[in-house]
Amino acid sequence: MLNDLFQMSVEYINIVFLVFALVLFTLFTTIGYLSSRSSLHYRKKHTIGDLSNLLDTPMAPTITIIAPAYNESLTIVENVRSLLALRYAHYDIMVVNDGSEDDTLNRLITAYDLVKTSSDIDPEWPSKPIKGIYKSRSTEFSRLTVIDKVNGGKSDALNTGIHLSESKYIGCIDADCLLHPDALLHVVRAFYQRSRKRVIAVGGVLRVANSCKIDEGRMEEVRLPKSWLARFQLLEYTRSFLLGRMGWGRLDSLLIISGAFGFFDRQVAVDVGGFDTGTVGEDMEIVFRMRRHMHEKGLPYTIEYLPDPLCWTVVPENLKTLVNQRDRWSRGTLETLRRHRDMLFNPRFGRLGMLSYPYWFFYEWLSPLLEFFGFLTIILFWGLGILYFEFFLAITLTVYSFAVVFSLYAILWEVWSYNQYQRTKDICILIGCAFLEPILFQPIVVWSSVQGNYKKLFRVRAGWGTQVRKGFAKA
Repeated sequence: MLNDLFQMSVEYINIVFLVFALVLFTLFTTIGYLSSRSSLHYRKKHTIGDLSNLLDTPMAPTITIIAPAYNESLTIVENVRSLLALRYAHYDIMVVNDGSEDDTLNRLITAYDLVKTSSDIDPEWPSKPIKGIYKSRSTEFSRLTVIDKVNGGKSDALNTGIHLSESKYIGCIDADCLLHPDALLHVVRAFYQRSRKRVIAVGGVLRVANSCKIDEGRMEEVRLPKSWLARFQLLEYTRSFLLGRMGWGRLDSLLIISGAFGFFDRQVAVDVGGFDTGTVGEDMEIVFRMRRHMHEKGLPYTIEYLPDPLCWTVVPENLKTLVNQRDRWSRGTLETLRRHRDMLFNPRFGRLGMLSYPYWFFYEWLSPLLEFFGFLTIILFWGLGILYFEFFLAITLTVYSFAVVFSLYAILWEVWSYNQYQRTKDICILIGCAFLEPILFQPIVVWSSVQGNYKKLFRVRAGWGTQVRKGFAKA
């Protein structure tokens, strides 16, 4: 009797994993198809000529780009140079030095001839105290403002920028990112291309800047990263951004905009209270709250997503930094999903409650945990001598083959659409990464997720973790 019950449990576990895999295949195939349709529509609809009309028009809206900086001395000068070179008339740059312990502030002062202003600072300021506000003595850098404040974390730094800004839109970027000179033109067009819905946020695809040649804040030459760890992340970013998030954007169900490149309607961001300082997943959490706010008000709205190569970021090249990053991402995902758990299968939120939230719950948060415990189950079944080897081999090869094919499709789509890596050797290396990633890189991601969930569920004290920055390669 006990043996029959155990055997039945084993069969149920096999069925659960099979159904989970089949639903995942269906979802990814559908999202990949929708993303392709969305990219085709985008390329057909937009041309460079459309952007030139936005350059000098007095009707163009104002934008403040907020760049929180904590120990960013390796990249901060180049980053600000890229921001100063943007082709747009009405924008300002606000670098928020969030209590850096290196020479980030001194490098900015030296490079841009900054002096401390006599601005009045409200003692009842809602964020951490501001120590000083700096402006340049050179008219060439008049757009630049540097806020020096006590360390309060990325969310607190972004909120400082939101409160000090008077622009219609705000852009939140990482201090180790470079923007394409036409980035703001694309963003503004996205905000204004809708007539019936209010665009509350605009996100975009992140590209990997590791090993690329940068000169004076400009991308001089796109190159494949030399680090294998960075190459795997490049493939992952191509797949998740160019295919995944573009597809969710097509469904108007996007629930996250990357903190490295996100633009928001400032008024809506202020209405929901800005970024939440109690989470490490602030980029995802604010999108949840802004969407909820618009749903509860009954206001028509949408979020736009851009496939253009507008933002380049440096990804971790050492294992410890990567694990810390993915650990933090998993904790942020769990925090956000738990805070908004009433959305799960709630028809009041439409596709967000019935499709987007369930996807994030089951396949972004739960999937790595199932992979981990599935691996432990396989070891247990093998040790007990009850592993159904043929079934295990069949489902493993099926999942592996699907993962490789999906990655190959992402590479093909990148080559066809934007073709950033034009050398045949680079494409062959990426194809090799597609075959190796499920074996070498995915276990790292799974373990990092398990570690992050353990810390959060068992209340192990953890913050952002140590992030070691790598400077841009010089031309």
